[in-house]
Amino acid sequence: MLLAVPKTGTTALQRALGPKASMVMRDPPTLKHTPVYRYKRFVEPMFGQAGGEGFETVAAIRQPVEWLSSWYRYRHRDDLAGHPNSTRGVSFDDFVTEYTKGKPAPYAALGSQARFVQGKAGEIGVTHLFRYEQQDRLFAFLEERLEVKIDLQRMNVSPKMAVGLSAEVEALYRRRCADEFAVWEAAGRG
Repeated sequence: MLLAVPKTGTTALQRALGPKASMVMRDPPTLKHTPVYRYKRFVEPMFGQAGGEGFETVAAIRQPVEWLSSWYRYRHRDDLAGHPNSTRGVSFDDFVTEYTKGKPAPYAALGSQARFVQGKAGEIGVTHLFRYEQQDRLFAFLEERLEVKIDLQRMNVSPKMAVGLSAEVEALYRRRCADEFAVWEAAGRG
């Protein structure tokens, strides 16, 4: 089961692997982006009742600053101008600072990659966790397991723009959201 962590290329992977899949959850976004805890609570038991067992889960996560950069740029696009989720008129430093708050403004309310892949006790609940930045390892794993060649078309891509983060705000982010960095580091050890 490929779990679709937002902003990690899973829309393109879904399109490439969909013809090989028994089931693809595309809509609504809350179903498409089912975190591991929700998968284990609802989806895995359903498969078990249907006779399936021993399913492995796969996910990719992005370097935390790059993940926020992608979200910031994605929410800066023209069609979101004037919407509460738009990052127009907000600096990247302000966006990251807002993200670190307990109840961020709508434009910075994104959830958490770490919580997406963690089980109930905070452990990594995904069987195979890859770094987005090492897609070659993820693709090689999937190609071997599924006996298919992955040919991706870029989809759902964030607009290009220069984004910089001050050392002060990065230190704040690393302090307040340490689990994001810890899980990303753990993904690199696999």
